[in-house]
Amino acid sequence: MKNSTEFKLLNEVFDELFPLCRSITGHGIEASMDIMSRYIPLKVEKVPSGTQIFDWLTPPQWNFKRARLWGPDDELICDTEQNNLHIVSYSQPIKTTISLDSLQKHLHSLPDLPDAIPYVTSYYQQTWGFCLTHQQREQLKAGDYRVEIDATFDKQGGVPFAHHTLAGESQREILLTSYLCHPSMANNELSGPLVLLGLYNRISAWPKRRFSYRFLLNPETIGSLCFLSRYNETLQQNLEAGLILTCMGGDVDSLRYKASRRGNTLVDQLAQYESERSNSLRTIPFTPINGSDERQYCAPGFNLPVAQVSRSLNMPSMPYHTSLDTKETMSIARIIESIDYLENFLKLAEISGNAVNQSPFGEPQLGKRGLYPNLNSLTTLKQSNDHILDGRTKLHTILTLLNELDGHTSVLAVAKKLGLELETVAPIVEELESHQLLKFNTEPLF
Repeated sequence: MKNSTEFKLLNEVFDELFPLCRSITGHGIEASMDIMSRYIPLKVEKVPSGTQIFDWLTPPQWNFKRARLWGPDDELICDTEQNNLHIVSYSQPIKTTISLDSLQKHLHSLPDLPDAIPYVTSYYQQTWGFCLTHQQREQLKAGDYRVEIDATFDKQGGVPFAHHTLAGESQREILLTSYLCHPSMANNELSGPLVLLGLYNRISAWPKRRFSYRFLLNPETIGSLCFLSRYNETLQQNLEAGLILTCMGGDVDSLRYKASRRGNTLVDQLAQYESERSNSLRTIPFTPINGSDERQYCAPGFNLPVAQVSRSLNMPSMPYHTSLDTKETMSIARIIESIDYLENFLKLAEISGNAVNQSPFGEPQLGKRGLYPNLNSLTTLKQSNDHILDGRTKLHTILTLLNELDGHTSVLAVAKKLGLELETVAPIVEELESHQLLKFNTEPLF
């Protein structure tokens, strides 16, 4: 029932977001954030145009309405009301007639994908242009073409980002973020925000959160830098880990985890641990060569513990940044699988860290807590040791946890040492925590 309700919600949100012509600023991204704010109580902030953000200058706000291109016989060649990928994002307003020879330098197509409309941007150098299929482009006739692009640039505008934090027991936080700045593409654009929405609904329903969870939507690159310009100090003090969510809906069985630049954070180690035990997650090291906003968070000046999670970046059925990336090639069911996996992964992160023995002077008296037989005999001890967990007794696990968790060792490290699955260790850790024998110290170990 939960999944059917969740499927219906994500499907409806997808259908509402998909037609909007988004860019890094303007009405499209702001309307998209308004839609997401119905489901997550997002705080929207805007960094004014013309602001120096590290090595970048925020651009004027691009407010786009419509673009059309007509051929010599007045045939409508491109119309953004039919497909908003037809416009080069951040195109200048123009209304003119131009020859085909002069028009060609303003046209963009993909010879290797003749049926695809490419997605093209020019945020920081003013120009204008249209995108169309290569098949369509090759059929254009010589003559004069009529161009009309209805858009304005507003120097009083700005770059928006939107975020909300679910408070936990600690100020240490996990950042979950995706971008929301591309026009009508499915996997590349909307799968990340939909996973973010699903995780918000799941995590907000948890009865307990050891970490706080920040949910962030921003335009890619410039948006994350704008967020960092205001929240870097907070993140430096409190960030336990971050996950950039991108391309989460393709037909690939496993998720891919791209580690943080540090490479050895608790969550990096958890991902490596999971990848060694399951085909559901594979890991790769950090690289600045390609990717998404993890490249900003992991720049050497910040060096924050932020990783990227994706499912399918550039599949033959939905080539990156083209009109072939549609709802038909992206699966809401796969998005829910991504939510399922990441929710469980985050639950494991909650109990993987630095839990400290609260009764470290000798063995604590387990019998009065129902964790050890009060009648000491070979029979009762055997019964206690009959509770087998992955080849280890529960009592063995309890005693090892209490001895190892001295403030310098993580639960994850103890699970590895015992050869136990974290899912097996988790309820024992929580039971010891309920008896006040363990307490989580959320100061980072790594």
